[in-house]
Amino acid sequence: MARGGLIIFDYLLDETEDMHSLLLTDSSTLLVGGLQNHILEIDLNTVQETQKYAVETPGVTIMRQTNRFFFCGHTSGKVSLRDLRTFKMEHEFDAFSGSLSDFDVHGNLLATCGFSSRLTGLACDRFLKVYDLRMMRAITPLQVHVDPAFLRFIPTYTSRLAIISQSGQCQFCEPTGLANPADIFHVNPVGPLLMTFDVSASKQALAFGDSEGCVHLWTDSPEPSFNPYSRETEFALPCLVDSLPPLDWSQDLLPLSLIPVPLTTDTLLSDWPAANSAPAPRRAPPVDAEILRTMKKVGFIGYAPNPRTRLRNQIPYRLKESDSEFDSFSQVTESPIGREEEPHLHMVSKKYRKVTIKYSKLGLEDFDFKHYNKTLFAGLEPHIPNAYCNCMIQVLYFLEPVRCLIQNHLCQKEFCLACELGFLFHMLDLSRGDPCQGSNFLRAFRTIPEASALGLILADSDEASGKGNLARLIQRWNCFILTQLHQDLQELEVPQAYRGAGGSSFCSSGDSVIGQLFSCEMENCSLCRCGSETVRASSTLLFTLSYPEDKTGKNCDFAQVLKRSICLEQNTQAWCDNCEKYQPTIQTRNIRHLPDILVINCEVNSLKEADFWRMQAEVAFKMAIKKHSGEISKKKEFALADWKELGSPEGMLMCPSIEELKNVWLPFSIQMKMTKNKGLDVCNWTDGDEMQWGPARAEEEHGVYVYDLMATVVHILDSRTGGSLVAHIKVGETYHQRKEVSEGVTHQQWYLFNDFLIEPIDKHEAVQFDMNWKVPAILYYIKRNLNSKYNLNIKNPIEASVLLAEASLARKQRKTHTTFIPLMLNEMPQVGDLVGLDAEFVTLNEEEAELRSDGTKSTIKPSQMSVARITCVRGQGPNEGIPFIDDYISTQEQVVDYLTQYSGIKPGDLDAKISSKHLTTLKSTYLKLRFLIDIGVKFVGHGLQKDFRVINLMVPKDQVLDTVYLFHMPRKRMISLRFLAWYFLDLKIQGETHDSIEDARTALQLYRKYLELSKNGTEPESFHKVLKGLYEKGRKMDWKVPEPEGQTSPKNAAVFSSVLAL
Repeated sequence: MARGGLIIFDYLLDETEDMHSLLLTDSSTLLVGGLQNHILEIDLNTVQETQKYAVETPGVTIMRQTNRFFFCGHTSGKVSLRDLRTFKMEHEFDAFSGSLSDFDVHGNLLATCGFSSRLTGLACDRFLKVYDLRMMRAITPLQVHVDPAFLRFIPTYTSRLAIISQSGQCQFCEPTGLANPADIFHVNPVGPLLMTFDVSASKQALAFGDSEGCVHLWTDSPEPSFNPYSRETEFALPCLVDSLPPLDWSQDLLPLSLIPVPLTTDTLLSDWPAANSAPAPRRAPPVDAEILRTMKKVGFIGYAPNPRTRLRNQIPYRLKESDSEFDSFSQVTESPIGREEEPHLHMVSKKYRKVTIKYSKLGLEDFDFKHYNKTLFAGLEPHIPNAYCNCMIQVLYFLEPVRCLIQNHLCQKEFCLACELGFLFHMLDLSRGDPCQGSNFLRAFRTIPEASALGLILADSDEASGKGNLARLIQRWNCFILTQLHQDLQELEVPQAYRGAGGSSFCSSGDSVIGQLFSCEMENCSLCRCGSETVRASSTLLFTLSYPEDKTGKNCDFAQVLKRSICLEQNTQAWCDNCEKYQPTIQTRNIRHLPDILVINCEVNSLKEADFWRMQAEVAFKMAIKKHSGEISKKKEFALADWKELGSPEGMLMCPSIEELKNVWLPFSIQMKMTKNKGLDVCNWTDGDEMQWGPARAEEEHGVYVYDLMATVVHILDSRTGGSLVAHIKVGETYHQRKEVSEGVTHQQWYLFNDFLIEPIDKHEAVQFDMNWKVPAILYYIKRNLNSKYNLNIKNPIEASVLLAEASLARKQRKTHTTFIPLMLNEMPQVGDLVGLDAEFVTLNEEEAELRSDGTKSTIKPSQMSVARITCVRGQGPNEGIPFIDDYISTQEQVVDYLTQYSGIKPGDLDAKISSKHLTTLKSTYLKLRFLIDIGVKFVGHGLQKDFRVINLMVPKDQVLDTVYLFHMPRKRMISLRFLAWYFLDLKIQGETHDSIEDARTALQLYRKYLELSKNGTEPESFHKVLKGLYEKGRKMDWKVPEPEGQTSPKNAAVFSSVLAL
């Protein structure tokens, strides 16, 4: 029912008997229980039954909910605790032998009252049964001096209980203390019995309902705290048929709906077309000065008494011209909460703001990435140093020729950006919506001297404070990465997959595929005033926009500015061979050959360029409005249905909405034509235009090309967080086909990529730039039908030879120190083979955390880990348990903590000059693991999720067998490998330090034990009993392994004879 007493809906329950309990679990879900063996879940929005939960003990009379369980009280005297998601019973308390009267839950205590069976029938039990929810057992019962019928916790200063009898007696006592007869009060009901009782949300008032329909209100103070803004109940009005009441206009709160409006099919005056109206937002009025004067701040919240100068929820209209211009940096925030923030922050849409990961005790395991990304594409995590380039990595990934080229590349260089980018692209391919991190790519990026020389490597302090100009930084990074990839691939043989459709080579010898895709061949002509002319050929991978100097505000197409930037003409001082001195020269640039992918740096680095974009967007907006208004005026009449059609997807092309035309200057497509006199014609092009140079198949002959906008990289201005970089990317059909695993997917879609936030957007949003907070940085245009020219198959470049024996980087390593036997040719792993894996790590940067006022720790930035040792052992065959990979990973970065107690890594083990271990590069070991993943082996280990995360590998879930989860019960703690080995295998491991060989071998043995106990997973119930015994034993032992005298660690025992034979 509504507050006015009107019935919103009736719901007939066919299969129910007596309804006794209702529980509103959230704003739209209701649980209904009664004297039947099931509980119904009803959605209040759709008024439909959504779930039906079976109840083992019929008769649910009371239901309560906490953040851990549903509590169900049964007519048999039992209280069952049920799972919040599945409603399955987790625990059950047999409280009373007769029946249950009432119960309540607070914190870790459950208190119940009820009836016990006597010879003469049921008798009210004066003992309250109290249970501890931490240990799931009963504690000392509480004896009271009244016959308890109702009870409630009143947690003010202590966890007091209020016990009420039906005769009106009320007693207060502590649940773990003794009841005092002096604490008994009496309620004088009008009727003979009290029928119900409840406590207010503030715990300052008690309400009693008696059998005569009266409510008795008790409080603990003369002025209890209630809702000061409560509304009077609006009762249903009588039926108005013959006469209508007069309206008194002096009454502000009189509802105008008293006068019914007749139903009409004609067009109403208020039905304005979208083209003739514009939204005019009304900003909030300033806060009253009296409120600001009397306000007291507690933390970041301000409190002040209400001066009562205005009617509540009423704001006068001030429709001034200046009010519509609230998007101004000069606006001063009057809110006491927002005075410390920048005034324009509210303009930045939430999805464009900088996203951060909130860390808990479990790290990232309980962070809900799905809340930010509901697509199947993978985001990139932002907490790694120099992760500002995440948006550009996504742009390169969604360029299909670049993605295929990079994944086909593999070389011997230790720090090759093309190789690392290919590994990262492979992870993005495998991911099904889970975020990835580019830690290995950025690790290689930090080792490139050119990156440091260009100022692309930010210090942690600069990155956190946002001191660097991100727009300039990402444009320099864009130029750097294209040049670096061009150099990495220039000397390599072109892959077979990159040969043209006609069989000709994709690129000439000495050039790279990156050069063919991005490079533009040019002629630079220098004309001296003496008449001497010098011409030299060059090429560039990208262009920088050059803006005109005049500020007349005239219309200037983007195509004109682009042509001016490509065919640049400037006056400068240059050396003249004829004059033999520096002379003023006119330098012009002509285009020989257009690239397949046109990359443009916008160079909006000052207010001058920003004003130019803003001015051109305003001119373009006025012209678009004029154009569409002219089209509308040519029509004779528009019915209401016609206006609706204009807002439909079919009518979108004919008449876009006002919002879609604002702040737009950038075209979605441009047409470029090479003229016979080495000139270049550029014009904006729309899908409705006809190419005047003939069909697309004749474009090579005429030199006419159409470029479609594929990506825009945007700088978000946010002084609170230092700003951020996001990308709008048009994702093609092939990417959707791979992710959706369905044939026939042909749609393209624009997406916003903001680190790990990915959201589909309208295409107009990709070209709308509000220069107050959203500034364009980089544009990518690609030739139409570019992908159809090439065979884009990917051939995995990683071969089985990576698993064969290799030399160690350590100078002092000896054969007697070898701890593994490499795989022989007849031992090469096959699909489904088991491989035991364990890894050890060292710390490069310590964790950054802060203590809150309540004493809890909040992680600001997690510690940066680096893999130091990776071990793989054979999982089957005659050599089962013998390692075939035991690599120590050389690192050039400074290690702040070797974590020797947990990793077994000692200072010097990772130094090639003094180490005696088998030392390799991270790339070498990474290739071995990638080969094992690609071949389809199954990895067995303990805590593999963290291992793969630090190694920076994406492994399909069906190839991971993690003993952490195999021996784990829901909502229970994770169990250490040391305790599992002691309990199931009677092994004592990890005595002084950890050893990855020992841990990997133990995980394999535990997996064999799991298969034995669960009968290969066919008997989950029997294995569940084994896990119960494991957790009971763990609680008794405090999860500590006993250490008998004379105990030696197994890793101090003799190693395998085959290893000694080495």
